[in-house]
Amino acid sequence: MIDIKCTLRAACPTLTQRGGRIPFAEIARSILGASYELSLVICGDALARRMNIEYRQKSYFPNVLSFPLTKTEGEIFLNIRKAEREAHQGAMPVRERIAYLFVHGCFHLKGLDHSDTMEREEVRIMRKFGLGS
Repeated sequence: MIDIKCTLRAACPTLTQRGGRIPFAEIARSILGASYELSLVICGDALARRMNIEYRQKSYFPNVLSFPLTKTEGEIFLNIRKAEREAHQGAMPVRERIAYLFVHGCFHLKGLDHSDTMEREEVRIMRKFGLGS
């Protein structure tokens, strides 16, 4: 089950424009399993930075934060504003960048750290859902 909360007025339309909706629930189920309970918070710079300072003692604006709560429950804070800036800098579709960050966050909840294995799995999921090249 996935619960999505949008903390920004203009952020949620961004998720459904430019190529269609991002299948958050289907992606999460594919990575984490059907019984995993996930809370996805769509946020901006201020909340993402506040969470980063409070829980990680880091002061920069993160693009995504993953917080495992139990083995079958977790939270992802996805910073739409940072994702949009990164997409424009990398000349990629915003939808694709947002989807990638969500996939990345899910794999962190699954327990993977940055590695070649994690990157291969991210590419596999992005392709499976038609979200990248």
